[in-house]
Amino acid sequence: MNRLFALLLLIVFSPLFLTVALFILIEDGFPIFFTQKRVGVNYSFFQIYKFRSMKKNTPNVATHLLTNPAQYLLKTGGLLRKLSLDELPNLINIIKGEMVFVGPRPALYNQDDLMALRVAAGVDKLKPGITGWAQINGRDEISIEAKVQLEKEYLHRKSFLFDVEIVVRTFTNVLFSKGVSH
Repeated sequence: MNRLFALLLLIVFSPLFLTVALFILIEDGFPIFFTQKRVGVNYSFFQIYKFRSMKKNTPNVATHLLTNPAQYLLKTGGLLRKLSLDELPNLINIIKGEMVFVGPRPALYNQDDLMALRVAAGVDKLKPGITGWAQINGRDEISIEAKVQLEKEYLHRKSFLFDVEIVVRTFTNVLFSKGVSH
């Protein structure tokens, strides 16, 4: 179901995909996509796809670890992140079976602290998602301990209706840029 819906959305949003790609290309050239090693279900690794919102010379670390993230952000990058459009290529990861629409956001391959907490909470058994319970309850503004607690709550409450609620609240949060710190 996730894969089929992701394919449908990829087709529907293809004009937006092309527009975003063109803006990135004009501002900073190739590559259009940013790929990065991420942790999937059961601590497996995969390459996540995103639209590139940072300059080519940006260090390959989590944005919050950069001294001055704004210096690396593309002019279009701020808008892409604010509207979460940089995440649209995650649809490719869903089609490949590496992600789902709702689940914990995939950790960076080197976020050992986050993954240790997820393993202890059993959250590592969930496929990572484009959005999740932790994202709509703080996103960039909460500690990793709080994120994992929310992800554990999601694990226990997981259902189709709960996923629908999370998706609806995600669109509301994106519309008002709630929880975005960079």
